Amino acid sequence: MHYIKPEIQENHRKFGPSQVFSTRRQRLVDDESMISNIFRQPPLDQIPPLGDNKGMKTSAWSVAPFKGLKDALDNRNIVLSEERVKKTADPRTDEEVFSEAMADVREIKEFREIPVTRQRRARRIRVVKDDTIQILNQIVKGQRRITLSDTPEYIEWVHPRVRKDVARKLHQGQYAVQDFIDLHGMSVDEADEALFTFFQDALRKRLSCVKVIHGRGLRSPKGPILKEAVIKWLHGQFSKWVLAYSSAKARDGGLGATYIILKSK
Repeated sequence: MHYIKPEIQENHRKFGPSQVFSTRRQRLVDDESMISNIFRQPPLDQIPPLGDNKGMKTSAWSVAPFKGLKDALDNRNIVLSEERVKKTADPRTDEEVFSEAMADVREIKEFREIPVTRQRRARRIRVVKDDTIQILNQIVKGQRRITLSDTPEYIEWVHPRVRKDVARKLHQGQYAVQDFIDLHGMSVDEADEALFTFFQDALRKRLSCVKVIHGRGLRSPKGPILKEAVIKWLHGQFSKWVLAYSSAKARDGGLGATYIILKSK
């Protein structure tokens, strides 16, 4: 369904369809005539060759919108718009312009002091060269001595009433060994009885430093049985006679022997 404008319906009623369409066709013909007049061209036989237009009037067939432009440019006869002519520099200074622009600005108290987080300096990681393998090779070749106190087999202890450095001095050999007992080849019961007799005799002689050789148990499938038994007795039944003990120096048996400081009666 097509929509027809009211004015067209009115014309149809007054003049009839044939007269209305005739009027519209006449309008279209007039519009086409006007367009052809604007862009009309002369006949082909009247168009001069390229570059030769002396015998022809240009205004008769072409539009010249820039006519007179060359003369105006040559004479500098260019009229500026009234707005450009009247425009002048702002007499205000930069400070006045800035003050006027910032007149309505208000301070935000929360932003008066903004905390700044300082970046932490990257910590340099010192790489320590692991020379464990080198040290072990030197020990095997006999080029380096073993520090017995750094091994897990090293033992030491001091009575709470005794200075802590006594154990270190005892291990270093600063106390003279006055007697010793060798428990190699004994059973645990035999070693217990022999060590009891040894301490009784040392106390009777008023000895202060003795040595007990118990071995490291390297050849025993059960480990250092005598060494563990001696440590147990020193903290048990013999503790009333002991002030301190530590593993012996390498030349005195090392980890297979123990220095003991006895109490005086």
